[in-house]
Amino acid sequence: MSSASLDLPGLIAEIQSTLAAAEAALRAAPDRRALYEAGLPFIGKKGKLSLLRKSMGQVPASDRPALGAALNRALEDLETVRAECEAALARRELDATLAAQKIDVTMPGKRPRTGHLHPITQVAWQIVDIFRDLGFIPAEGPEIETDYYNFEALNLPRDHPARDMQDTFYVSEGVVLRTHTSPVQVRYMERHRPPVRIISPGRVYRRDFDVTHTPMFHQIEGLYVDHRVTLADLKGTLEVFIPTGCSRRRRGCAFVQLLSFTEPSAEMDLSCPSCQGAGCRICKGTGWHKSWAAGW
Repeated sequence: MSSASLDLPGLIAEIQSTLAAAEAALRAAPDRRALYEAGLPFIGKKGKLSLLRKSMGQVPASDRPALGAALNRALEDLETVRAECEAALARRELDATLAAQKIDVTMPGKRPRTGHLHPITQVAWQIVDIFRDLGFIPAEGPEIETDYYNFEALNLPRDHPARDMQDTFYVSEGVVLRTHTSPVQVRYMERHRPPVRIISPGRVYRRDFDVTHTPMFHQIEGLYVDHRVTLADLKGTLEVFIPTGCSRRRRGCAFVQLLSFTEPSAEMDLSCPSCQGAGCRICKGTGWHKSWAAGW
């Protein structure tokens, strides 16, 4: 900047020309990034208006207030123009985004895909439907049970192995994750007088984890209390259920054997669905899979 241009009229004229050039550059910016870069030659650290402000020390003291006022007005005008340009560019970007994402409301909508019940739930409901046709009423109970309902009311003594911590999940003292759905029988009989004919499906929990056991599994058991109920009723119920509830391909053959852990007891075994009775690690080489047990 020459000494000749340090007079007040020359400096104000230079401010006005710089302001006009800066305004033109800002309004020509195509986007907000270019807008920022367009202002740097004028209001950046090394911009023209910044250099003019630094030159105030070289002008007479009497001219400095007028020069400072002119510089401040120029900077305020540039900030106003910059804000207007930024707002206009933001509206333009928004319009372009909305145009690209425009939705044709006249087009048919996309039907959301619906889920389905878990296969285990489907099978459980099918089994319940079969027993409902045989006169059994579905009954449910809590999965977190007290020791009384899970063991004591079912005549399991305190020294029974099933009550050990290595076999049962204890939530707290006297509270367990139920190891079977049999507590439902106790709770139902507390509220209903015989005759009783119920089916109780649900999740149960035991500390087992190997190829044939999981810590959580599903169990369905029935309770039939009435006059003149015999082993023949159990056999007839199973003979109706097996052909209805199992496919021919997986049913194979079955047999009923008498047991001694209740008096009396019977258990129905099915040929192993994995090896079809040939013997494998699933059935531990026996060819059979224990499926149902019952007692009186």
